[in-house]
Amino acid sequence: MVARPPLRTHIAAMRAEDIADAHEVERASFPVPWPAYALRQELETNRLARYLVARVDGDLIAYGGLWMMVDEAHVTTFAVLPAWRRRGIGSRLLLALLDLAVELGATLATLEVRLSNVEARRLYERFGFRPVGIRPRYYSDNAEDALIMTTGEFRDASMRERIERLRGEIEGTELPTGPWSADDDGA
Repeated sequence: MVARPPLRTHIAAMRAEDIADAHEVERASFPVPWPAYALRQELETNRLARYLVARVDGDLIAYGGLWMMVDEAHVTTFAVLPAWRRRGIGSRLLLALLDLAVELGATLATLEVRLSNVEARRLYERFGFRPVGIRPRYYSDNAEDALIMTTGEFRDASMRERIERLRGEIEGTELPTGPWSADDDGA
């Protein structure tokens, strides 16, 4: 068997031509996905919005967005294709979103996540998000509550150290050679 080189992730600003692929990630990730026109509207007319995409070998496999509201970055959406989860893609994309937030002048970041989405919550906690409240019946598909999570202030030494430690871990790892097959348990 010939070893294949590890894949490389490329993260970039979302463009209009990425909308269809981003919408496929959205549909594969959420029970009530945003419609494609909403992504287009966000990208083309929302002055507060910034979106990033992650590609592997040219294929769009993840995307995330934030709204820059005064000095706060609000993560509005974040999704990785199911076959690519738990492979480091989400960490790379979240790091890029937080870097973008800092570049835009954010002092902290917030988001909402389903209470039942333990894997996403763990990822966010790893990056310094902590629970600060609940939005009751936030999700329209099942009236599930949303957990509100917020980072510490980006200028705080502990937050900067956390991000730089994670950056070192992320940049020091290679991506595997491809997504897991359907029969792989992901362990």
